[in-house]
Amino acid sequence: MAEDNRAVGIGNHGAARLPSVEVDSYNIELKDEDGFLGDRASKGAFQDILEAWRKPLKKSGDDPFGGKTSDELGKKKLDEILVGDDIEAAAVVHSAIEEFAQELAFVTRRFLKSKAWDKTEAIVVGGGFRQSRLGELAIARTDIILKAEGLKVQMVPIRFDPDEAGLIGCAHLAPSWIFEGFDSLLAVDIGGSNIRCGVVETLQKKAPDLSKARVWAFDLWRHAEDEPTRESAIKKLIKMLKDLIARADTEGLRLAPFIGVSCPGVIDADGSIEKGAQNLPGNWESSRFNLPEILAEEIPLIGDHDTVVLMHNDGVVQGLSEIPFMQDYKRWGILTIGTGLGNARFTMRANEKKSTDKKNGEKKNGDKKNGDKKKDKEKGKA
Repeated sequence: MAEDNRAVGIGNHGAARLPSVEVDSYNIELKDEDGFLGDRASKGAFQDILEAWRKPLKKSGDDPFGGKTSDELGKKKLDEILVGDDIEAAAVVHSAIEEFAQELAFVTRRFLKSKAWDKTEAIVVGGGFRQSRLGELAIARTDIILKAEGLKVQMVPIRFDPDEAGLIGCAHLAPSWIFEGFDSLLAVDIGGSNIRCGVVETLQKKAPDLSKARVWAFDLWRHAEDEPTRESAIKKLIKMLKDLIARADTEGLRLAPFIGVSCPGVIDADGSIEKGAQNLPGNWESSRFNLPEILAEEIPLIGDHDTVVLMHNDGVVQGLSEIPFMQDYKRWGILTIGTGLGNARFTMRANEKKSTDKKNGEKKNGDKKNGDKKKDKEKGKA
């Protein structure tokens, strides 16, 4: 069945070569003596750092956070504290941001020293942590730290809402011709806590590079709260997709016969998951489990056409949403700060084409100049 899915000719799952970029690496697991480096720059790491800064205040009975544990303080509450009247509480949060930024800078330097991330010019930061003022401050502070150390790399927050970026990025998995005659596609973003399905409008008439793509509608299921089996989770996912298909049809959208899937872990070419899916419900790393095959079997047609499914790593797909905005860079990466630290590094294929076109243009111009000189010489003889 996996071979049938690939026979359409739009590529393998987890492919290194995509329409606009080469995926140089993803899901790298860098280690030191204390374990995985990504654990030093995760959502949990920030909570631990915040807790450490609160400890002296707790001992003196002056904890400005009302006795709540750091993991109970949501991003929204911490953002309110940053701009609130309680200066001491704001100072504690700022202290935690500074220390976290130092950790993120350390981890980033290690990525930049790796062979796969050599000559990286820019780094996009996504993930749930970026969806907050404190996350944006931490990213900006990290960028300043790296620049102060002389590293010529730009660190920027992801432009789309991180929750939507994982859906919009799916549009960059397939070549543009598959969307001809259609105005939208189905996208799935699977995470350790949530499964999000959406309809992405490509808006290619307004912007062929997909820079105007948007999530037209989505359905969110917090599966971590329900603790489902793998089978019941897949059943729920298929129902979410079928409901979106029906909704799109009712509203007159022309869905492409394509489903893009963003999923944690290392994705093999046949659609199986090699490793990294331990936070998903049930065993998704079984050799007998293949999500793209199941989706193609359960949704064999979209409109009058056979359904094509392509799946890739969630960090990669979130990064793909940035392609239209990274045209000034040849090599760039993404770090996604959430339960862990997702990562991917890309090399632009479009830039290679532009470089070739430029060289060809220079050659033509050179030939033209030489031809003009030859003509002028002949005129001189005449």
